[in-house]
Amino acid sequence: MRLINTRTRAFEEFYGSKVPKYAILSHTWGQEEVTFQDWADPTSVIQKWGFTKIIEACEQARNDGYSYIWVDTNCIDKSSSAELTEAINSMFTWYSKADICYAYLSDVSTFKPLSYAKEFRQSRWFKRGWTLQELLAPDCVVFYAADWSRIGTRSSLVCDIAEATGIDTGISGLIQRRGPPLNKTGHNFEARYSIKLR
Repeated sequence: MRLINTRTRAFEEFYGSKVPKYAILSHTWGQEEVTFQDWADPTSVIQKWGFTKIIEACEQARNDGYSYIWVDTNCIDKSSSAELTEAINSMFTWYSKADICYAYLSDVSTFKPLSYAKEFRQSRWFKRGWTLQELLAPDCVVFYAADWSRIGTRSSLVCDIAEATGIDTGISGLIQRRGPPLNKTGHNFEARYSIKLR
């Protein structure tokens, strides 16, 4: 598994039981994302919005005590079809094994305690195809606005998340704690969620 060192910002690779504790980023892609190749020479992409997003994610992880973070845009070498296939197949596992997941909502400008709900529920993050596993797989999910102000956790925002996704809050364990692989839950929430995305 290829991780970013949050202090040096360099890639480091780990295998099997050697993988350390790590944070993981969940986000929507924009026009200026930074690739694996870009990261080899970051001076060429330092002005890109995607670069700033990764750097700020590293800073958040470091502040939370994590030495490593995984970000899909640059930790996967997408020029390698074999690596890309492996990454897609491993995604649920990687998110489930992360110590913490930062759900970064780039279209929620900042956290406003008295008026965040509407903007939060309408975020593009909830319309992504990958959102479901990134929402459910990790033990801990923390939502952040575009300025990295903390919105809340998956547990504290359970009603807002249910409103945004259509997932019933009464389905035990699907939002408030990590769930098992999607095809083993025994619940038909995936179909309801896909309807919500249309």
